Amino acid sequence: MLTGKQKRFLRALGHNLKPVIQIGKKELDEGLLAETEAALAHHELIKVKLLESCLLDRREASDELAAACGAEVAQLLGRTFLLYRRAEQPKLALPLSQEA
Repeated sequence: MLTGKQKRFLRALGHNLKPVIQIGKKELDEGLLAETEAALAHHELIKVKLLESCLLDRREASDELAAACGAEVAQLLGRTFLLYRRAEQPKLALPLSQEA
């Protein structure tokens, strides 16, 4: 679970990213899930865009895709959202949680 500080950090990093995944009228099919898995494995933080042809609600789409890929939603803004999944060998150093 990401803390508020970590989400702010990821939002700042994701601001200049271009959407890697686009969800259209096929919505969440096997190919899209495989593509998202590969993108998360390579980048850790990706931007996903919902096209006008997508019939899913933006919250529903972000939650379903995150759950299917084992990722977390770092930001939901308009028809775009950021997904984060820590890699086996992390490239991003998240701020430490203050809970310990």
